[in-house]
Amino acid sequence: MSSPLIGLTMHSTADADRAELDLLLGYIVQAVERAGGLPLLIPPGLSAETLRGLYARLDGVLFSGGGDVAPARYGAEMHPKVGGVDDERDRVELTLARWVVADAKPFFGICRGAQVVNVALGGTLYRDVSEHPGAHPHTYYPNFPRDLRAHAVKVEEDSLLARVLGEPLLAVNSLHHQACKDIAPGLLAAARAPDGLVEAVEAPNHPFGLAVQWHPECFPEAPEMRRLFEAFVAAAGDALTCVTTNAPGDALAASLQTRGRTGGVATNARTHWRASLQTRGRTGGVATNARTHWRASLQTRGRTGGVTTNARTHW
Repeated sequence: MSSPLIGLTMHSTADADRAELDLLLGYIVQAVERAGGLPLLIPPGLSAETLRGLYARLDGVLFSGGGDVAPARYGAEMHPKVGGVDDERDRVELTLARWVVADAKPFFGICRGAQVVNVALGGTLYRDVSEHPGAHPHTYYPNFPRDLRAHAVKVEEDSLLARVLGEPLLAVNSLHHQACKDIAPGLLAAARAPDGLVEAVEAPNHPFGLAVQWHPECFPEAPEMRRLFEAFVAAAGDALTCVTTNAPGDALAASLQTRGRTGGVATNARTHWRASLQTRGRTGGVATNARTHWRASLQTRGRTGGVTTNARTHW
């Protein structure tokens, strides 16, 4: 079975933070490949015609992290803490974000990617998290390890994110200074930090439309982070099967029944994905029933690595 072609948006070679962004993009490439996808970089500056032609060949789009979206894109003035604005990158990514939603093409956003999707669909941003009343620190960069799990996020129980993760509370890293403010029509908040900031958005009634504020690519060995890439690539693979066979119902069924992936990802996607969406039973002691797990975890959840020994107290 063919591997889905995944377009990865990226920063300019002239970006002031290129060294750091190159590193994170490399992690994303590895994560997509490990999940069974074929990563393809989409640079800023492409003409509208070239971008459309490239997009038509993609099975999924991943919006990567980077500098700030220009405030004018969401009707705001400049702010002293806004930086790394790249008008060409904004143009390319906002266009792609509108296309993937309109065409129901699987997409996944990371950090800036969540903000891009929100702005593209009519939402707004906090130009700096300090604009959010009662905001906690969120910019654990550059003086902290990239994989520092700085705070917890609470995942909405009936969200796509909850079904993919199989966990109601998740400790995440935090490398951002902006965040989604007004959530765009057509999107739902799927997770929040303890201070109320939105940490994930998703598009309901979409094959796979999800964006998170943290950087899961920094945790290549964490099963819950890998599941984000695996679920996204699997959804893109299902879309590929439907297109190439020209029989969406039959193709989807066949894909879910027999989809085998390299690198230890599910050898039977129907079993893997359906179990994940319904009652998510996982090895290593993760929930055998997501709803029961949700409630129990809010009461007594203990985490390794000193993140929190009691999620309710921490929250």
